[in-house]
Amino acid sequence: MTLKRRIAVNVSIAFSVIYGISAIFIYISFSTFRKEEFMERLEEKALTTTKLLLEVKDVDNQILKLIDQNTINKLYNEKTLIFDSNYKLIYSSIDDASVKWDVNFLQKIKKHKRVYTIEKEKDVLGVFHIYNNTDYYIIIAAEDKSGMSKLEFLYQILILSFFIGTTLVWVTTYFLIRKSLEPLDNFQKIITSISINKLNTQIIESSKSDEINLLSKAFNQMLLRIERSYLAQKEFTSNASHELRTPISRLTLQLENLIQQGGHSENTLNYLNNMSKDVNQISDLINSLLLLAQINASNFGVNFQQVRIDEIIFQVYEKTIKNFPDFQMNFEIENTESDLEIKGITSLLEIVFANLFKNAYLYSYDRKVNVIIEDNPTGHIQIRLINKGEKLSPEEEKKIFNSFVRGTKNQKIQGSGLGLRIAKRILDLHKAKLAYTYEDASEQHEFTLTFPV
Repeated sequence: MTLKRRIAVNVSIAFSVIYGISAIFIYISFSTFRKEEFMERLEEKALTTTKLLLEVKDVDNQILKLIDQNTINKLYNEKTLIFDSNYKLIYSSIDDASVKWDVNFLQKIKKHKRVYTIEKEKDVLGVFHIYNNTDYYIIIAAEDKSGMSKLEFLYQILILSFFIGTTLVWVTTYFLIRKSLEPLDNFQKIITSISINKLNTQIIESSKSDEINLLSKAFNQMLLRIERSYLAQKEFTSNASHELRTPISRLTLQLENLIQQGGHSENTLNYLNNMSKDVNQISDLINSLLLLAQINASNFGVNFQQVRIDEIIFQVYEKTIKNFPDFQMNFEIENTESDLEIKGITSLLEIVFANLFKNAYLYSYDRKVNVIIEDNPTGHIQIRLINKGEKLSPEEEKKIFNSFVRGTKNQKIQGSGLGLRIAKRILDLHKAKLAYTYEDASEQHEFTLTFPV
């Protein structure tokens, strides 16, 4: 989840919680207010009816019922019961419906003076009243249609406003955050476009003192430090290339001349040959290290051209058999409809296959390699190099593309341990993949190269 969405979601959740708590408080408060207001109306009506019954001598039960039914403040589905001190019913407005009561309920009314309960959809209120030193018990029940409809309407409004409000807050917050963080998006685009050859890129700084501008200043300063380090490394690579290669080349030439002069004893000749091999190995190591440094530091991507991968493979094979005459290659093209063209740098790709061929020759039983070109399911060009050889340990397999890694059983074989590392870095530069597997049954090493078309 992006930062913008995470902030919007967090703000929406916070709003939902706060609004939800507020809505619950409002609903409960209104419900309590409705109850208390209706209780006052019930009590007022109960006392009014009782006074009419007790104070007006000419009013009998039938007349009192007519008064109740035609009063302006009549309650919906109102039912009234009045009892004397002996719990005898002296007035009832009940026709077809009934209100549940018993002596215990009347005693409870006397004890608490006022008792409220709910019976089905009716609010029931019991009131204790004293008139002329005589106890009277009034039970009045009615439905608060108006209050309940208002409470239901409030509930619907709160629920609807909760969902609408949460949605509006999420959308509004998201777009406000998106607008506020727009400089950060531009910052990210600039960072993504920076490469080793664009270290002089500077992020535009504003006059504001916000966090994004402070980050831009810090990033620009960091880029300057990286550029200085890169230039120092590039200068070292150039100097090392000249200072190291020149004496090594002279030493190699002098050893070759000394060997060709003849007249040496067998021991001296063996000694000179071993020295020549060691010097050549040092030369290969230096060249490999310098090449690896150049790959990491240079922008080869600008020189990418359309090249045929099969032609590169055959060119490298022709060069390889000059050093290893007994090296054999079996070449196959399977299930491919592509023209075998990829974007790349011929000189670098030749180094990749030269290192893989040399690796196949040195670490195989029969000095043979099978090269198979095919299309993989994703439409990319896939090249498999297969040779038979001794299995590596699991630990060695994990580190096979690291620098200076060689099998413990192959220490006597000449090599620098950088060939596969260089091949991997060159393929990374070409946006290609290099994978290694070993099949126990056939004792086959397999390197798979996958190139985007």
